[in-house]
Amino acid sequence: MAHTTFPKDLPVPTDDGACNHLVGSTIPSSLSLPTTDSDQVSLSQCPGLTIVFCYPRTGAPNEIVPESWNAIPGARGCTPQACSFRDTIDELKKLGVSRVFGVSTQSSDYQREVKERLHLPYELLSDELLEFVNALKLPTFEWEGKKVIKRLAIAIEDGKISKCWYPIFPPNSNAADVSDWLKQRRGESHI
Repeated sequence: MAHTTFPKDLPVPTDDGACNHLVGSTIPSSLSLPTTDSDQVSLSQCPGLTIVFCYPRTGAPNEIVPESWNAIPGARGCTPQACSFRDTIDELKKLGVSRVFGVSTQSSDYQREVKERLHLPYELLSDELLEFVNALKLPTFEWEGKKVIKRLAIAIEDGKISKCWYPIFPPNSNAADVSDWLKQRRGESHI
């Protein structure tokens, strides 16, 4: 099955409370992550509203996704999640988003191929050293001897997390959920 689709019988992740502490948290100013364009980004210093979506891992071209991966609630669907942000980036910007980033624990070299293959108009950030994960105490799970981030998304304003989406299911709904929040927020700001 292609990485852009996923089986209809995937197990649905449940909210285990692992992200309850995030809203109101400050992104450490000392933390910067490598990007797919060989730069570094300090999320605490990004002006305006930044959306960061975290995903476990993207599959390589022609990689067969094992049933053991599909059996992990919330694991499958990284490519559809990334593509949902690609496909709604213009709308998100019109709704006030300054920047969008995707974050995984995969290397920048690996992510670079994904960015090019999927034609992503935003940078992917590598947390291969788990600095972002550890600083924010993000939920993770083990896969083939490596720690990966559970799927979630956060909104960052002035270096603080103002919104968290967790768990996210189905994965391709993430960008639409962010868009709905932005529309609701925009309407509330005019009251």
